[in-house]
This record gives sequence, structure tokens and C-alpha cells, in this order.
Amino acid sequence: MAAQSNAQVGYRCHCTALRKASRRVSQLYDSALAPCGLKATQRAILTQIARSEPAAIGLLAEALVMDSGGLAHTLKPLVRDGLVTMKVNPDDRRNRLVSLTAAGRARVKQSDRLWGEAQRAFEKSFGTARSRALREAIDLLISDQFANDFQAAAD
Repeated sequence: MAAQSNAQVGYRCHCTALRKASRRVSQLYDSALAPCGLKATQRAILTQIARSEPAAIGLLAEALVMDSGGLAHTLKPLVRDGLVTMKVNPDDRRNRLVSLTAAGRARVKQSDRLWGEAQRAFEKSFGTARSRALREAIDLLISDQFANDFQAAAD
């Protein structure tokens, strides 16, 4: 008898499914944001910087649930394009502080309408109640409590 695939036995990897969903939604938001020249990840970083600037790289990475190296890589085009600046932290010279430039603030403002349209399209196509439930599930998944519970269950 031929071996059954994971899909045939009803098994589905949660991690793979979440990554696929994330890539699909990112593609849709990237397309919606294209007129302002930002990707969804870049807009998320810029808006997080705006909320906490000047932002230390480590704290910014933590807020975005990213590692510092990945964030530094993603920041390079934003620095190159003059949307953010990175300066040495005067309180701890080993660390860098990230701030929006005037051009970065203008780009975020320009992206607001496009992002709002993407949000409305998501909710219209996915449904308001399902969108709310998804947001609640995502909030749980990105929480420290879930990470701790996962580790405890894996041990």
C-alpha cells in the first residue's frame, strides 16, 4: 500500500500553514501599498518607530517579534532611501537608536490611506467577526505566555 501524504491523513503543520497565510496576506498588502513604494513589513517597521522613537534596535526588534539581525537587514533600504536614521545611543554606545526622518514621516502618512483600504478589503473579504477572532488568535500567538506554554508543552 502506498504511503499516505500528510494532507491525506488530515495532518497539517501549523507553522507551515501560518507562514503560507502570512505570505499571502503580505502579498495582498504589498500590492495595496505599492503606489507609495513601501512593503507591508517596511510600513510596520516605520509605524513602530513612529510610536517609540527614538527606538533602540533591540527594543524595536522585540516589539516587532523579529531578531535584531533580521531587523538590521530590513532597515538598510529604509536608511538608504532616507526614511530613517540610525545613530549611536549616547547612553550606551554599543547600541543604535532609530528615528524617522521627515521623509519617513511623509511616507507613513502617504501609506495611511492605502493601508486603510487594505484593512477594509481584508475585513470585507474575511468578515468582521472572523477578522476579530483572527486578531485575538494572533495576539495570543505572539504573546510571551504562548511562547512559555509552547516551551513547557515541548519539554
